[in-house]
Amino acid sequence: MQIKEINSKKQWEDFLFLTEEKTFLHSWNWGEFQKKQGNKIWRIGFFDPKLKGVALIVKIQAKRGTFLFIPHGPVVLKEKKIIFESLKKYLKKLDKVSFARIAFVWEKDSFSSSLKNSPIHIHPEETWELDLTTKDLLGEMRKTTRYLIKQGLKNPDIQIEKSSDLKLFNDLYLKTAKRHNFIPFSYKYLLDQFELFSRDNQISLYLGKYQGEIVSGAIIVFWQNTAFYHHGASLSCKAPVSYILQWKAIEEAIKRNCKKYNFWGIAPDIQNKEDLKKSSHPWAGLTLFKMGFGGYKKEYIKTKDLIFSPQYYLTYFFEKLRKKKRHL
Repeated sequence: MQIKEINSKKQWEDFLFLTEEKTFLHSWNWGEFQKKQGNKIWRIGFFDPKLKGVALIVKIQAKRGTFLFIPHGPVVLKEKKIIFESLKKYLKKLDKVSFARIAFVWEKDSFSSSLKNSPIHIHPEETWELDLTTKDLLGEMRKTTRYLIKQGLKNPDIQIEKSSDLKLFNDLYLKTAKRHNFIPFSYKYLLDQFELFSRDNQISLYLGKYQGEIVSGAIIVFWQNTAFYHHGASLSCKAPVSYILQWKAIEEAIKRNCKKYNFWGIAPDIQNKEDLKKSSHPWAGLTLFKMGFGGYKKEYIKTKDLIFSPQYYLTYFFEKLRKKKRHL
């Protein structure tokens, strides 16, 4: 298996179009976004002799330590084990860091690895997905969700509009972060992402209003026949604005010929509504909201760490403590 750097956007995107297990976190534009954030990246391909897999590698420099990171990858056609072993050897020689972190996008039980489980995950390990080829989407929804959408569509006080004014979303996003006690991404992070994906018409911002006030917002990424609900924000509201906003985003995804709608991360170890009632996870309510639209859970292999030096354990214990403080 030969490894070469890939510098052609077309070659990269064309290969990814052939694969099944992928998210936009391995798209060409996500790599460009990482560069704009000041991170060094490598785009590598695995050849034997044709291209069999790709990996986007990002060098992350944070207070908790410097490491190499593969977001939802590597992405492969087949031969997972051979490509993974080649990747490990490549990472060990690539840069002087204490470890590499791999956030797999391979479904659980499709591959086993002896690497150490990461104390935290940077990107979702469990997501909720909706099959947009289903003939009766409303019929497949939870009864309450279906009712709220039908009633909301009749409500003249609810307005959903597409916008390019990211400041409006950011204001709502900061209020949401304060209300739910989480650390928000910076405005630059959101803006860089929005501007880069906008160049290829791969992103939309939706704002939901109730009686003229913005109470809901969502940033949706459209990439290779899948729509991803990547960022969301909302205020407490008696009207089902967020439900109508998602419905409008789903309608646009269908118009763009998307086959799937990915609601992104959900709380772990949730199989049904009863599990949600028992869960104390901070994402439990959001998970119930997403599951209400119908669909199915996708569970990926746990994020793994490839350790290069004992310095890794300083990061490990720091992240374990942070995870405990956040009740995750």
